Amino acid sequence: MNEFPLLTSIVLFPLSAALAIPFLSDRGNQNVRWYSLGVCLLDLVLILYAFGHCYDPQDSALQLQERYEWIPALHFRWSLGADGLSMCLVLLTGFVTTLATLAAWPITRHPKLFHVLMLAMYTGQVGIFVSQDMLLFFLMWELELIPVYLLLTLWGGKKRLYAATKFIVYTALASIFILVAALAMAFYGEPVTWDLQALAMKDYPLGLEILIYLGLWIAFGVKIAAFPLHTWLPEAHGEAHSSTCMLLAGILLKMGGYGMIRINMQLLPHAHAYLAPWLVVVGVINVVYAALTSLAQRNLKRKIAYSSVSHMGFVLIGVGSLTDAGLDGAILQMVSHGLIGAALFFLAGSTYDRTRTIMLEDMGGLTTPMPKMFAIFTAGSLASLALPGMSGFVSELMVFLGLVTSETYSVGFRVIATVCGAVGVILTPIYLLAMLRQVFYGMPSKSKIAVQQLIDAGPREVFILSCLLVPTIGIGFYPKLVTQLYHYSSYTTFAGVS
Repeated sequence: MNEFPLLTSIVLFPLSAALAIPFLSDRGNQNVRWYSLGVCLLDLVLILYAFGHCYDPQDSALQLQERYEWIPALHFRWSLGADGLSMCLVLLTGFVTTLATLAAWPITRHPKLFHVLMLAMYTGQVGIFVSQDMLLFFLMWELELIPVYLLLTLWGGKKRLYAATKFIVYTALASIFILVAALAMAFYGEPVTWDLQALAMKDYPLGLEILIYLGLWIAFGVKIAAFPLHTWLPEAHGEAHSSTCMLLAGILLKMGGYGMIRINMQLLPHAHAYLAPWLVVVGVINVVYAALTSLAQRNLKRKIAYSSVSHMGFVLIGVGSLTDAGLDGAILQMVSHGLIGAALFFLAGSTYDRTRTIMLEDMGGLTTPMPKMFAIFTAGSLASLALPGMSGFVSELMVFLGLVTSETYSVGFRVIATVCGAVGVILTPIYLLAMLRQVFYGMPSKSKIAVQQLIDAGPREVFILSCLLVPTIGIGFYPKLVTQLYHYSSYTTFAGVS
């Protein structure tokens, strides 16, 4: 255990700093946005310090552990720790949240409340990835819901109330399953505990383990937008501000994948081995169904949202493959999509800010007035369709490799699942390249857009997008930049599944 509470500082600093925002001077939104950006940067520096000086990626054990008694009568501890999986996603959270805060620079409506919610969301997301107590994990999960709901309600589009209500109904109801599962695991047998490491040592009857697993799968399936629990996601993305979309796509979806690996796979290994084929089936459905649905979308943000649902299917396939390569690919896919998804939604939001429309049929001919935006949008789309040399190609290839080489499944199952998954891979370039054609080529047929008056991407936008796309290319050429962070931890996680 560390003498200095480094993880506690990383988790609580954004929320604590947010409490000072209401007392900042009312000088437009200048003070609050610089303050919020500074908080995010300082927390990112703490995260980088923890990674660079206190964390050993070759050690599969839990590191940076902190345990403090909180409510002894309930056996409840403030328990934090990080392994490769946690550290990887904490780094992603700090990076994307800082860029999303910079993306929110133009916000002028209630800027103080907006940035308070962004920082509260930051605390909740980081807290989820480092919580080592099941009850603390649940509290962080709930803390993250409130800011998202308010961000959707107050800064969304015309149908924001419907989207926000659907989001909170889906996620709040699903999170009840986490609490019920936590109670079942904590109070089954001895000792009564919420500690994740202690819960992993308990031996549950297979029937109970499967029931707990299914309950948790509903909660995490809603978050990762698994079919048929995904319908809240296109609504939320379609109405949310671009900076909120960056957090939804970049971080929030990854919480579901993290929960499946950290809790379902690690704490309930027998149930996971029993139900893993169904994860593969649902993952394949996600990939193909969402790709087909994205192909038919006329709304730019909804098209990208369904693309996210499709890409999260590869995470399910990798987790269900029961192989090291598949699990490594699933984690890399979460990181890859976190970067690419955030970039695409920021691009969609920037395009809307200029054209004041999100409908594809109202766009066209934007290449000439916005060559920088066109070039960056093309790069982001190529990354999303898994072009070789981009991170998405490596992660999806690893997932397919893990599925094909899995000795758990019959040859027929592997062939069918791989072929069906490949159909989704083929559909992805079709709808993404069609999207580029509709937005940037030809001329708008019904639009009142004054194309010649459009302004190209500015320095702030180019900087944000470069920060997201340069790592995407770097990981594509040298995946070990990321895989070495979590490989030993993922191998240890997989070793417990039988």
